[in-house]
Order: sequence, then structure tokens, then C-alpha cells
Amino acid sequence: MNETDPLQKMVVLGAGGWGTALAVTLAQTHAEVTLWARREELAAQLRESRINSAYLPGVSLPANVRITSDLSAAVEGADWAFLVVPSVGMSDLLSALPPQLGAVLCAKGLAPAGQRLSELATGLGFGRVAVLSGPNHAEEIGLGLPAATVVASKDAEFARTVQAHLMTPNLRVYTSSDVVGVELGGVLKNVVAVAAGLGDGLKLGDNARASVITRGLREMARYLASQGAQEDTVYGLSGLGDLVATATSRHSRNRAAGEALARGVAPEGGGKVVEGLRTARLLSAWAQESGAELPIVQGVAAVAGGQLSPQEALSALMQREAKAEG
Repeated sequence: MNETDPLQKMVVLGAGGWGTALAVTLAQTHAEVTLWARREELAAQLRESRINSAYLPGVSLPANVRITSDLSAAVEGADWAFLVVPSVGMSDLLSALPPQLGAVLCAKGLAPAGQRLSELATGLGFGRVAVLSGPNHAEEIGLGLPAATVVASKDAEFARTVQAHLMTPNLRVYTSSDVVGVELGGVLKNVVAVAAGLGDGLKLGDNARASVITRGLREMARYLASQGAQEDTVYGLSGLGDLVATATSRHSRNRAAGEALARGVAPEGGGKVVEGLRTARLLSAWAQESGAELPIVQGVAAVAGGQLSPQEALSALMQREAKAEG
């Protein structure tokens, strides 16, 4: 089959909000899409109601989306698949899949040991690996609202294949060879969005939010550069684009988690993972060991861990040594 064949089997592994939105998107241009849910209870509910009321209410699954909880049956005959589970579950999912399957990693987090998910996949023997990132709230993608995203892979042909299959009139897909930059941009922006939410929860105003986003972007740029990313990637869809969306949107669970922390409320619930809190803890430990300058990351980690109050973390940021912008 050629790379734009609408009959090629499309597979989405993970039936959360983003996985459901991707399945709905792919169903516009493909005869059949398979959506795998880890729990049979959820799969049965989706087959019966055709609406993922727990993760993406208000969006109907088209009739050509087949739903199963049988992983082997889901990937049988597929050349590649979208892996849309939280970062903490990616290792288990990858370990259960044949490494000859192409893997498009859609989670925006780090593995429990702190490595990038693409590194995890490569280490498990997967030869074709791509990452998907950008300002892509499932609530809007599922409704077919206009958006853009980027797929990055060291295998340019694989990236173009994913691009061709995912493009719709309302979803523009770009390719990139900078796997490190695209992947880490999606990871770091979640932490900055938590910080923006902290400011919103404290009712600090628009100036404070803009300052957090801007300085957070600089922090992201420093970290990405230290990891070998291309210089311009942080200013693209997976960096600045995703940061703006995640730090300002009512759909953002990371921003909402920051607001909850500011109010003294537990930030996680409803079975939904807040990737920014995990990332902050992992990267704060790395920064402490390496001496890297990640003040927003470390502030968010301190608040999430109960070492600082939101007000104390803000004071620490405001009282840092005066310096030139950069």
C-alpha cells in the first residue's frame, strides 16, 4: 500500500481524550480505524454509546472506528500505530508490542527513570519511532476545529507517512527531524503551564502570566539546547505554540493543576494524569544534580512536593539576582 492509501489500517492505542480525538480525526479519511482501550469496561461503554463520556464528552465516535481491548487483535495487520497512553504507562505498552511495528509516541512526558519516551522505544528495539506534538487540545481536535501539529522522526520517510495519513482539511501536519527538540518542548511546556496556573490561582494578573510564559520559554530553550535540540525548534509548534495553548487554555489540565495547587486543592483526579507535575519532579532532581538553571521547574516541583507554598515559590523567583534578559 502506498503511504496515502485510505484503506491502510489505522490504529490508536489508548482511549483517553487525545486517543479518542485522534481516532475521530483518522476516521475522516480512512475506511477503518481501530481504537484500543486498556480496560474492557471502557471499551464496552464506547462500543455501546459511541461517546467517551469520561475523557472526551460531546464528541461522537464514527461508525468506522472499531473499539477493542484486545491489544494483539488491535495491531494485527498494522504497519504502525499511534501510542496514546500516559508516559508512566508507555514502557508497559511498548513491551507488549512487536518492535517491528512503527511507533508514533503521543504522550508529553518522561519515562519513570527520566529518559525520553523515544529513547525508551529505541532501547526496546523499535526501529521506526516518531513523536507527535503541538498545540492540540483533544477537546478541539475532536470537534474538528482548525489546528496544526508536528511529527518528528529520524526516519524522514516514516515522518512523511504519518503526516500524509493524519492530515485533514482542519488539521495541518508538519514534519521535523529534531526528535529531541519536539519531544522535550512538549514535555517542558507542561511544567510552565502549571506555573502559569499557580499565578492564575493566586489572581496575579495578565502581566504575571505573560512573564511566566516568556521566562518559561527561555528556560525551555536553555534545557533543550543542553540536550542537543536544534535552536529554532523551541519557537515552533511543539515549543512556543504548545506552551501558549497549554498555559492559557481552559482545556489545559496542567494549568488547572496549578490553579488547584494555589487554592490548596489536590491537583490530580478523575483518572487523568497531570504530566507537568511528574516532569517537574524528575527535572528538578536532574537540575539539582547537574547545577542546571531551571528556576521555574524547581519552583513548581517544590510547590507540588509541599516544600514551598505558591507564595513562597513566587517570592523566590522574584528575588533572584538581577540580570540582563536572555
